[in-house]
Amino acid sequence: MENIARIATTRHTCKAFDPARKIDASKVDALCSVLRYAPSSVNSQPWHFVIAASDEGKGLIAQATQGGFAYNEAKVRNASHVVVLCARTDLDESHLAAILAQEDADGRFATPEAKAGQNTSRSFYAGLHRNELKDASVWMEKQVYLALGTLLQGAAALEIDACPMEGFDQAKLDEVLGLRERGLTSVVLTGLGYRSELDFNAKLPKSRLPVAALITLI
Repeated sequence: MENIARIATTRHTCKAFDPARKIDASKVDALCSVLRYAPSSVNSQPWHFVIAASDEGKGLIAQATQGGFAYNEAKVRNASHVVVLCARTDLDESHLAAILAQEDADGRFATPEAKAGQNTSRSFYAGLHRNELKDASVWMEKQVYLALGTLLQGAAALEIDACPMEGFDQAKLDEVLGLRERGLTSVVLTGLGYRSELDFNAKLPKSRLPVAALITLI
């Protein structure tokens, strides 16, 4: 319990990365597992994660930080790795079928009825957001942010600094990475690496509203 509280109270959004420090491959693999096993509503997994480690890959992403988003360019270029967290543009039947088949292969269903029940439940929610509420894209983006939160906590547990970024040109990034052709759209970026001496945020005390203003016990 103390470790969870320590992570929560000591992690921060890194404002400047040291370009000379790289994340070990074993830790990158661990973060890939963190992303893969992130929670999502009805296990819908409506996401894909593009991870750039090379200068060329980070350069592609940096193209979306020009103009009004230039304040994020150095973070993208200097981070060890940059994760583009993407949402699907449609929760189509082929994706739902792939999830069901994987759950079956992984032994999630004790009986055919259990498998059918899971398929019915997930299809209901997918249809609800697609056809009735007509907020499927928003619903899928919510799941992506669950993955983001999981990634930030996982990175902090590995003593890796992180910087989530919404400041980028989504249309430009989708274009340079060819995301739309793959049925995806970028939602949020996360730089990963190790802070440099220029990271002013590392030297500032964390600030949050008091417990009584944020938490109600009933």
